[in-house]
Amino acid sequence: MEPAQPADRVPADPTPPDGRPPLPPTAEPVAGVAPAEGPAAASAPAGGTAPVTDGDPEPALVAAAAADERAADEPAGERAAVVRAGRAEKSRSERSPKDMALSLLVLLVPIALLLAFYRGFLGGEQPTTVDAAPAYEQARAANVFPVAEPTGLGSGWRTVSASFRTVDDGANLRVGYLTPEGRGAQLVQSNVPPERLLPAELTAEGQPQGPADLGGANWQRYTGRGNEQALVLLTPNRTVIVVGDARDNELRELAGALR
Repeated sequence: MEPAQPADRVPADPTPPDGRPPLPPTAEPVAGVAPAEGPAAASAPAGGTAPVTDGDPEPALVAAAAADERAADEPAGERAAVVRAGRAEKSRSERSPKDMALSLLVLLVPIALLLAFYRGFLGGEQPTTVDAAPAYEQARAANVFPVAEPTGLGSGWRTVSASFRTVDDGANLRVGYLTPEGRGAQLVQSNVPPERLLPAELTAEGQPQGPADLGGANWQRYTGRGNEQALVLLTPNRTVIVVGDARDNELRELAGALR
């Protein structure tokens, strides 16, 4: 049997009749303490918990508020520029090697087509050939030295220059050729004295290297400029020079074709 409780004590878990939910216990007045009055008492929670006092806000909330304030202070144009710059940097960084290769291919295709058109239809990189007949006719009309002209050269020989000019001490006939191997050769006929003509055509370092047998004529081998070599024929009325970076057999072919 439980001991008798005082008549003025409220049971800890009063159960209302008729199955209603239990009512929360009411705080008992503490002896000798007067109940609180005024706004503070009204705002205090019923359970007796003290209200939250004003203190330092949390760091995360402070940082978020500061960022919002800075964003609000920035002009709209600057924020848009920063966003666009970020997007452009991202797009550049996202380009793959395949995309770069495709971009380069798009640029190279038109260039290749133009180059093919230039070479195939416009004759690009093909030497411009000339007709040497007028220069030979002028030299013969001047009648200052006997004029020889090559005959019987193969179809691979192309004439790329031809001129006849008079100078202070004589006249020069020059005809330039492109050999079948794509090298250069020049035929010079002149009545300028050899002591002046040879240094001018072969440089002062040009020296004879021995005879060259070409159809019984007295041709001499000479050194020329750089990697050039020359065949020289000296006669009383003229000097004939075949010079160029062509091979020896091509120079001999040109010199032997003179008639």
